[in-house]
Amino acid sequence: MNTKRSLIRRGAAVVTAGAALAVLAACGSDGGSPAGHDGHGSSTSSASASQGRHNAADVAFAQGMVPHHRQAVEMAGLAPGRAHSAEVKKLAEDIKKAQDPEIRTLSGWLTSWGETVPSEGAMDHSTHDMGSMMTSDDMEKLEKASGTAFDTAFTEMMIEHHEGAVEMARTEQADGSYAPAKKMAGRIITSQTAEIARMKELLGED
Repeated sequence: MNTKRSLIRRGAAVVTAGAALAVLAACGSDGGSPAGHDGHGSSTSSASASQGRHNAADVAFAQGMVPHHRQAVEMAGLAPGRAHSAEVKKLAEDIKKAQDPEIRTLSGWLTSWGETVPSEGAMDHSTHDMGSMMTSDDMEKLEKASGTAFDTAFTEMMIEHHEGAVEMARTEQADGSYAPAKKMAGRIITSQTAEIARMKELLGED
């Protein structure tokens, strides 16, 4: 009799343990299932990972392009009061309109990556591996020019500046891994290559 009761108790214990395991398994399944369907779980994580992947080339691109763009915007800001040509004034306006938002975007990426955003005064050209950055003497020359002399100096300097930006963008497309940065690099190549052709026409180099 005792033996029979003991066997019944053991059987009940096994059934109870099995039921508990089944409940736990179901909970685990339920917890993962909605996440996969409603986009708040694995699909979002993979999307975030894809969007968030960046490498050293992406950081170098952003940290180099921020001061590079800032200088282009600074140069463009001189045009309204100094340029003679309406075409040069329009070109400067277009450059400022395109590059100001990109500076904010690039700075936002660096902040989100925990990287240093170049400060506003970071214009020590010797610290950047960018031959296309204007020197202090170049900027002083541009600031002192006016009329057609300004138009010529601005156009010649901006061609060189744009060529440097295109080169940096091509490096990003080749070596970078962050999709939005590579997309921006593509836009820079397209728009600034077109502006280089436009400026060469103004100089009569075409």
